[in-house]
Amino acid sequence: MSRLILVLGDQLSENLSALREADKGSDVVVMAEVREEATYVQHHPKKIALVFAAMRKFAASLREDGWDVRYTELDDTDNAGSIPGELLRRADETGAKEVIATEPGEWRLIEALSDMPLKIHQLADDRFIASRSEFEDWAKGRKSLRMEYFYREQRKKTGYMMDGDEPAGGQWNYDHDNRQPAPEDIDFGGPMHFTPDETVEAVLELVEARFGNWFGELRPFWFATDRGQARRALTHFVKHALPKFGDYQDAMMGDERFLYHSVISAYMNLGLLDPREVCDAVEQSWRDGDTPINAAEGYIRQVIGWREYMRQIYFHEGPDYPRRNALNHQRALPPLYWGAETKMHCLSKAVEQTRDEAYAHHIQRLMVTGNFALLCGIDPAEVEDWYMRVYFDAFEWVTAPNTVGMSQFADGGVIASKPYVSSGTYIDKMSDYCGDCHYSVKQKTGEGACPFNVLYWHFMDRHRDRFEKNPRMAQIYGTWDRMKPDKRETIVAEAEDFLKRLSSGDTV
Repeated sequence: MSRLILVLGDQLSENLSALREADKGSDVVVMAEVREEATYVQHHPKKIALVFAAMRKFAASLREDGWDVRYTELDDTDNAGSIPGELLRRADETGAKEVIATEPGEWRLIEALSDMPLKIHQLADDRFIASRSEFEDWAKGRKSLRMEYFYREQRKKTGYMMDGDEPAGGQWNYDHDNRQPAPEDIDFGGPMHFTPDETVEAVLELVEARFGNWFGELRPFWFATDRGQARRALTHFVKHALPKFGDYQDAMMGDERFLYHSVISAYMNLGLLDPREVCDAVEQSWRDGDTPINAAEGYIRQVIGWREYMRQIYFHEGPDYPRRNALNHQRALPPLYWGAETKMHCLSKAVEQTRDEAYAHHIQRLMVTGNFALLCGIDPAEVEDWYMRVYFDAFEWVTAPNTVGMSQFADGGVIASKPYVSSGTYIDKMSDYCGDCHYSVKQKTGEGACPFNVLYWHFMDRHRDRFEKNPRMAQIYGTWDRMKPDKRETIVAEAEDFLKRLSSGDTV
């Protein structure tokens, strides 16, 4: 009797564990575009189009390889509307009593499959470099789970950027070399663009009709939607951008949306690229002498360090993790995150880019939109929901730890040893945003002062009980205490006035 082989929209890999376990001659592959997955948050239209187009092409490639694929498009009249519903429908159709699935990347779907009346085998997703059991062994007995030490273990395990048992160049981390401010110009034309083919165009028309009024511009659409295109995008990045990626990975520019970034995270998250092949290409460029060590190490750290670590934290901390709120922040997400007018140039540019591209790089997310949300005390659940809704690479295993843990400190310090907050000085140093802003980043208080400046100290003041004994923040509180009392009072008053106007819907 045939079994059903479930392939989800972020499992588009020929080497998927469920496909390896299947019998091509008798088993039936089930793939489905379902309303529940498209709408459990209002995803950016570009992301929906990317996932659906890549799914359709992957299904076609499986059929060409001899698989029996039962594929359901969103507008099919028999569409059950959910993954469990589609499995039950296909089970009735084929007589199958058993389902083989690769474990989903979100607790929500894991639990939905576990509750089904069919016999379901959820296999480990071994497309990642670290297994869940491996991380649990590493985490056992540790007082803190810092990424840096996990990353070093992954370097030793994989051999990337290693000379025997020692890190290449004698250092594990070249981060201090990767903080160059925004250059005057960029000599890279951006990630590789692909013209929509017939399959992609059909999906774009579907998404326009069904989700065209959601936040985000669908067109122009230029993403890779199959493995061949994704590999070309990787090669393009390694050859033309990787050598300068390290120096400028933290920089931000108003008129340069991509700088030297690869913009391939979604391709890895969907399964079109394997993280190992990405790291192989990056390391080879370094060994060939085409890429400096700080760029290669910095990029590999993003893949086998941060990406792997965030996934492991998500599963290690459990299903309640995305809704943690250690700082008890309750303010509603302000309309400026959805494109409402703001006089803060950095936020305006970051949101505009997010709307148009479904993309912003990690420092824009962490130190502009995330930093502002944390300083303002916005409910981290609303912040996490926003990140899920607006980025093309957003899946909960990615966004929850990056937002709840790293960006909003809502997990109380599981990921970060201190909050990622800054005044306007950091944004001024790392970007060209401040020169065109209504506010003056040099002005600390008073009319026209950068809001980040007073919000920073207001955050420190209101959370003093939690952070003043943190050794990494003692100097900050020392600076605050040395200010004259009237200056501190002015800062707090101006910050509270700003927050009141923000919550009232005023343009800030």
